[in-house]
Amino acid sequence: MIPRQLMIGTAALLAIALGMGVYLWRMRGRVTVAEVPASTAPVAPPVSGPTEQVTLYVAYDDPGTLRAQGARIPLPAGRQERAEGLLRALVRLYLDKNSPHPLGAGAEVRSVYLVDPGLAVIDTNAAFADSHRSGVLVEELTVASLVETISANLPGINRVKILVDGKSRDTLAGHADLSGFFDVTQMNQMVAQLQQ
Repeated sequence: MIPRQLMIGTAALLAIALGMGVYLWRMRGRVTVAEVPASTAPVAPPVSGPTEQVTLYVAYDDPGTLRAQGARIPLPAGRQERAEGLLRALVRLYLDKNSPHPLGAGAEVRSVYLVDPGLAVIDTNAAFADSHRSGVLVEELTVASLVETISANLPGINRVKILVDGKSRDTLAGHADLSGFFDVTQMNQMVAQLQQ
């Protein structure tokens, strides 16, 4: 025979378990999951340390030229990381509200790959191209600015390829051809012509 206190205790525990089950079942329908939009932007580690003097080739839409502009920015020691830091500093300048060559919100350089001694591959995000203003001159100025900045600060770069989200694209925003490679010597000549 089972003692009466054990039967009462077992019944009470069973009633509590059933009550909790019903309570959880009803609460399950009330819970909403807050969706947090996932950011696709890569997070670069902060660069700290001493700053270095670099030359950024800044596009100016109004006169349609590139101008060399000195800047002091912190740069890491690695060649590839330096290239990324240079171009990210240039894009930050263009994202400023008083920029002489504004880019669309969210535009950024994702990575720079130094494939062989003379080739640099610049990978931008989709917002860089999708929100870029359309027009022959503004698109060419953007391309020339990227190519000139990286080649001026990293000796030995003689060709540059620009990707969008890791893929080749026909044009930047309908005009500037991104399907091939940019020869640094030819780009220097084009920039010299723009200065005249």
